Amino acid sequence: MAETDEFNVEDQLNYEAEVGEGDGEESNDMEDPELEAIKARVRAMEEESEKLRELQSEVDKQLAVPTSPSAALNLSFEERMDVDSKSVYIGNVDYGATAEELEQHFHGCGSINRVTILCNKFDGHPKGFAYVEFTDKDSVQTAMALDDSLFRGRQIKVMPKRTNKPGISTTNRPPRGRGGFRARGGRGRGFG
Repeated sequence: MAETDEFNVEDQLNYEAEVGEGDGEESNDMEDPELEAIKARVRAMEEESEKLRELQSEVDKQLAVPTSPSAALNLSFEERMDVDSKSVYIGNVDYGATAEELEQHFHGCGSINRVTILCNKFDGHPKGFAYVEFTDKDSVQTAMALDDSLFRGRQIKVMPKRTNKPGISTTNRPPRGRGGFRARGGRGRGFG
């Protein structure tokens, strides 16, 4: 049995060598154009990604002027007071109201710079109040005339927006409650 196993192994190796040599050359000839095409596509994709990076950096430079609500954090206290003096707080706003509807409701008061409807950061639902920023301070007094007016079937509250004082924050306060450290077990010594 050992002789036949050796014979079969040798024949198998010879057969693989003969077949492998012939197929190997043909497959290399066939893969070279395919390989070159793949390399060309990869080069084209790399060039395109570099162009996209350049365009993105240009867009980022152009958008360096912040327009988001977080941009208000970068303003000085005087600049915030100036913006807030041109803004009104609107309370009891319907939860389905849009910024466009509020802008339409207050369009007669003056030119509107921005309408902000505050939303819950966890679920994205409106909180029920909004701010309207006008381009001039006189519009605030005109908007005050709309206090107690009906908006989407609700009586809204319109007040001048107040400016938050620096250093006074609700997040820096100690926790409210019964205060102090409480020993384990509560008031008594337990049952026993």
